[in-house]
Parts: sequence; C-alpha cells; structure tokens
Amino acid sequence: MTDQQAGADLSGAAEPGPKIALTAEESTPWHPARPRPAGKPNVLVVLLDDVGFGQLGAFGAEIATPNIDRLAASGLRYNRFHVTAMCSPTRAALLTGRNAHAVGVGFLADMPTGYPGYSGRIPRSAATIARTLRDQGWSTMAVGKWHLTPRNDRSAAGPYDTWPLAQGFEHYYGFLHGDANQWTPTLYRDNSPVEPPSTPEQGYHLTEDLVDQALRIVRDQKHAAPEKPFFCYFAPGVGHAPHQAPREWIERYAGHFDDGWEAVRERVFARQVADGVVPEGTELSPRPEWIQDWAELSDEERTLYARYAEAHAGFLSHFDHHFGRLLAGLEELGIADNTMIVLTSDNGASAEGGRHGSLNEHRFGFGVADSLDDNLAAVDEIGGFEAYNHYPWGWAWAGNAPFHLWKRYSWLGGTRVPMILKPAGGTADAGAIREQWCHVVDLFPTILETCGVELPEQVDGVEQQPLAGASLLPSVRDGSAPPARETQYFETLGSRSIIHRGWKATTDHRSLGVDDEEMIPGSREFGTDTWHLFAPDDFAERVDVGAEYPERLAELERLWWAEAEANHVLPLTDGLYGHLVGLEPALWPISDRLVVVPGANPVVDEVVPSLAAGTLLEAETEVPPGGGEGVLAAMGDWSNGWALLVREGRPELLLNVTSTPYRVRAELVLEPGTRVVGFRFLGAHGVGVLLVDGVEVARTVLPQGMGAGGIQIGGGGLRLGHDAGFPVSADYLPPFAWTGQLRRVIFTGGSALAEADAVRLRASLAAE
Repeated sequence: MTDQQAGADLSGAAEPGPKIALTAEESTPWHPARPRPAGKPNVLVVLLDDVGFGQLGAFGAEIATPNIDRLAASGLRYNRFHVTAMCSPTRAALLTGRNAHAVGVGFLADMPTGYPGYSGRIPRSAATIARTLRDQGWSTMAVGKWHLTPRNDRSAAGPYDTWPLAQGFEHYYGFLHGDANQWTPTLYRDNSPVEPPSTPEQGYHLTEDLVDQALRIVRDQKHAAPEKPFFCYFAPGVGHAPHQAPREWIERYAGHFDDGWEAVRERVFARQVADGVVPEGTELSPRPEWIQDWAELSDEERTLYARYAEAHAGFLSHFDHHFGRLLAGLEELGIADNTMIVLTSDNGASAEGGRHGSLNEHRFGFGVADSLDDNLAAVDEIGGFEAYNHYPWGWAWAGNAPFHLWKRYSWLGGTRVPMILKPAGGTADAGAIREQWCHVVDLFPTILETCGVELPEQVDGVEQQPLAGASLLPSVRDGSAPPARETQYFETLGSRSIIHRGWKATTDHRSLGVDDEEMIPGSREFGTDTWHLFAPDDFAERVDVGAEYPERLAELERLWWAEAEANHVLPLTDGLYGHLVGLEPALWPISDRLVVVPGANPVVDEVVPSLAAGTLLEAETEVPPGGGEGVLAAMGDWSNGWALLVREGRPELLLNVTSTPYRVRAELVLEPGTRVVGFRFLGAHGVGVLLVDGVEVARTVLPQGMGAGGIQIGGGGLRLGHDAGFPVSADYLPPFAWTGQLRRVIFTGGSALAEADAVRLRASLAAE
C-alpha cells in the first residue's frame, strides 16, 4: 500500500461488517459432540484355539476347567454354535460380522493371494467391532493371538494397516503369528516388538503374561474413567500346539488317559448326554478304522500317546486357572456384572499331530513325517522347554465328541465348538443350554445390540458391507426363540458344507495333509465329491439321508454354490499350499544383499534370506585374542533355527531342523584382528561349508530339506551378537554374547551372489 493510498479519504467507503469477537469474553465456545457411553456394558470376548466341543468341563470334558465352568453356570451354553474350520477365517468373521471369504480371509492370512476371497486383508468396507465401538466411545484392547496380518506385512517396514491398532484397537499386546512358543514367544506391544518380561527359567509362561497384561490394561482404563466401557478381545492361543505348561500342571493328569481315546470319548459323550449338552437319542459314531485301536498299540505307544494327552490337558487347566484371575480382576473392580462375556474356540480340535503325534509341530507345516522312535526317546520332554509338541489325532477325535473329523474340515468336528455367553446384567436362566443353531458372525450384531450401538453406514467415508449375522439376544431372553437365521455356508481347504433351515449337507472331500491324504477315505477331486445330507434332529451327523431326500440334497448343493459366489469362495483349493499359484508378491521383496548391523530389534524371519537357498552368510567382526566366543548371528531355536557362533575360539554353524540338530565346526582357532566368518549351503552337493575370510575351513553333509532358514510358525527373529529365548543347540546358553566387536552381518544371494562368485573366480584365476 502506498503512502497516497494510506492517506486517502475513506468517508465514502461502505459501512463496516459485523463486529468480530476479538477476546474470549466476546466469544461463544462451541465443542463438537463426542460420544460418552457412561455406564454402558463392557464386553470381553475370549477366543480359545483348537479347542474341541468336548474339551471343556462344561461340555463334558475329562479336563478340569472350573473357572470356565463357573462362567457357564452364570451364563448360557450354546450347543449348536459354529465357526469356520480354521483360525484366521474365524477371527476375521468374529471381528467383522461378515463371512470370512467376503472380507478376504477365506484361508490363513499369512498367505494372501490375488483372489478376492483370499486377499488376507480385511477391507475398509468391513470395519471391525473394535473400530465400531471405539467410534462410539468404548475403550478397545486386544491381547493375545492376532493372525490377521499377511506374512510380508509383519516386518518393521509394515505396512501396518492390518495390525491390531489399525483395525480399531487402542492397545495391543500379544503375538502376530499363528502360534507361539509358550516359554519364549515373539511378542509385540502395539506396533513394536518387545521381549518377554522374564525367562522360562524364571517361571515365564505366555498364558500368565497375557492375563497380567489384560488385567493391567483394564485396570488402567477403569482407574482413569470408571464409567467408560471397554471392549477386550482376549485370544490366548491356548489349545493350539505347542501344548506346553508348567510340569506340575501336566503331572496332575499322570495316568489319566492310560485307557485310551475310545474310553475317553465314551466318557465325555456320557457326561454330555447326562448334562443335556448333547440331546438324548444322539448316537456316538464308532471309531474309524484309520484311527488306531488303543488295545492294539504297544506299551511304548500307549505311554507316548497318553503323555501327549496329559500335556494338552495340563495346558488347558493351567489356562483355566489364570482365566480365573481375569474373572477375579473384573469382580475386584466391581464391573463383572455389567460385563458381557463370550468364550468360544476358533475351530475344532486339531489333528495336525498325525497318527503318532509330533514332538515338533513344525514338521506338519514342513511336510516332515514324525518318527515313533524319535518321539519315544523324548517322551520326558513333552510339554517342556525342548518340545513343540502336538498330540496324535486320536485325541482330536475324542476331544470333538460326538462329532466326525476335526479342524480343517467342514464336518461338525471342525466347525461346531463350545460357546458360553454370559449377558451383561446376568440371566434368569443361568446355567441353561441354548439349542438354536448359530455362527460366529452372529456375535458382532449381538455385541452391537448389547451395547445399544447401530451399525454405521459409512466408516471414514467408505460404505460398509452388510452384516452376515444376526443378534443372538432373542435366544438369550427366550430359550424357545427360533434361530436367528436360516442359512450358513462353510468352506475350508475344499471341504464344503451348508446349513439351511436345520438341514445340513456336507461333502466327503479330503484335504492334503501328513496322514490325511494317505489314510482318510473320501474324494480328492471336486468333480467327484459326494454330498451327504443330515436331518435337523441328527445332532452328530450320524445318518446320511441323502438317498431318501435327493431333491432336498440337490437344493442345498445349489444353495451352497450360490452362497459361494456371493461370498467370493471361488476358486477352490484343497491343500495348505494350494494358494501358492496366486500368492501375492511381496511389496518389498527380500533383497539379494541384506546388510544388518547391531543395535536394532530382531529382524523378522520373513525378510531374512534363506540359507537353504544357498545364501552366503558373512559376519564381519573384530576377533579378540584367543579367538573369542559367543553368538555372531542367530535365528530361531532348538525347535527350528540356526546360529553362527564361536566356541573356544572355533567358528561353527549350528542348525536345527524341526528338532534334529546338525553342525559344521572348524578345528582352527580364529586369529585376532578383522575377520569374516561365513557359511553357505551348497544344495547341489548337500553340504554346508564354513568359511573364514572367504576360505573354506570345514564342511558337513546337511539335509537337502534343511528348512527355510530357521523360519518358525511363531516367528523367531534374527539377532546379532547374542541370542535370546532358547538356543539352537544345548551347546550354548543365551545370551552367549560375542566377546569381540561385531561390525555387521551380510546376506548375499541371487544375482548379487552370482556376481560375488564371479569376482572371486576372476581373482582366483588372476592369482594363478
């Protein structure tokens, strides 16, 4: 503005506008409305893992679960509650209220594919119950197993959009993978890795830790805002292998299972009928011929198999004890009565231990058969520090009484599980049994109605998919109420079934597995599958009436295909690795050359190059006088893993493949100074070569199937300069810190390794 302009005559200017408030005294404050659901119910959802219909005391089990039974006595038991036949899909269906395929989680979230039903990622159009309640003022917290994040998204690079905090939870503590070593789990708090608060030797066990953390989060929230309700999703992973528990809990069951799975199944069934959990007139199916006759087993086999069952029972009872602490914590805070509690399982009991059981559950995932002699030799380790055990499939059959088959199948043994619902405010019908058929997708709308919350039409501007389920509160209020819905489809690994107006149709398709493929009769081709029909009053799928009602059977089959198309079930596959054809490529693929330096968190397995693929592993370090001692780099432990280390000045590579140890050890003592200690697996020759400064110093024959670089089901993590948790071999004890100075660890593979090999070859030729 010029001086002339500034001095202009403004007498002819327009009248000034409305007076602007310049001070707080002249202003009227405005605050946007925020939800304040004071006094509304809290919600606690407890999701067990691989726990069959007959494996809780309130459902007839041999296993003592007094605190779960106490919950059942104060609430309602649903004896026709269904889930999917596998963990990730059930979790997705529970949290979203939509069918698992419809939200992209028709299979394990670890293996995302390019097919809509199997993307492995819950879409923004299916906001979770946590997000829905959080937006309405509830505190939200998840503790325990997650298993809804694709494998390539579990690293420190993210993306984090499938992690719990991005799915509506304000707090998270637990494990992201499909299972966890109960003694040395791979843990996360919110979006960051954390170490367990103590060691196994100090008495650490994951169940106790998860209950401690859940209580702490709830107490913190109630101390800050006593009237604010919470939603807590508590998923301990208990029931899933490895079946590990403190020795005293396992010993409580010593000798209890010595009379075998047939006898246990019959006793469980008798209690179920006597208690009304199973209707009078239900027939218990005989033992299939592919499950061993207990009477025909050797004494050694019976001893081994019974010990597996003792470990599993101790695992569940140990959980029940600490679940009692969680219930007591709610009572101590004075909020137990105003808390809705749901307790159920993600699928039926698991047969992934095969005919003989497994000392190491990784063997199932890696297709390694168990040796009976091997397992017998380690019978005393079952349930303890050195085992990653899973019981034989005879115990899964007994634990799913009175149903057929188990996890991974859409028969009732895989899909009908115990469910206890204790309404907020209690029920006048405490301890009663509800017989309405229902499904895990019905829990979302049940929680919404309990909390008085409407399903939003949009979340973050994204239109929401309609819910697949319906509220169970009518059946809570009235035991004679009709089922909330008419139809529910099922599909897991090609095993298909459907419920419609009480009738159930199921295929005889058999999935691929360690023993399943060879021994269980049924169709291996979708085109030759046979559909079986079961009447509404056939509680245990005992009598196929398809021949009597062919039109009804055809109607259910047509309806299954219609539901499959509507929910993105196709394409079908029947193997654990069948989706590899369409597997999503990693957004950030494993580098041909990865350099890792000390001072960071453990590097997740999924981004570490595999030694099995011939990757060159090199540790650049300053070696102290005497050759030094300690771990240079390690990943995994004695259930599956490797460690490059120095003992008594001598370098070596320790390898453990599903509990079978190997080693490559040099006799020379490292010279002081700058050294490069390396290892490379030469698959074409089946040997592992140990290197110092690029020169071979030792070699040993190693198995061609030497694993995938130490990858574990529960995650291991690469550590530099020390180890943690359990060792790869009993030859050292973590942390076994390196006494020299480690500069970096380099993994070289692919084109980078080919170029490095060419450089070394040229140098060698030039030297000659």
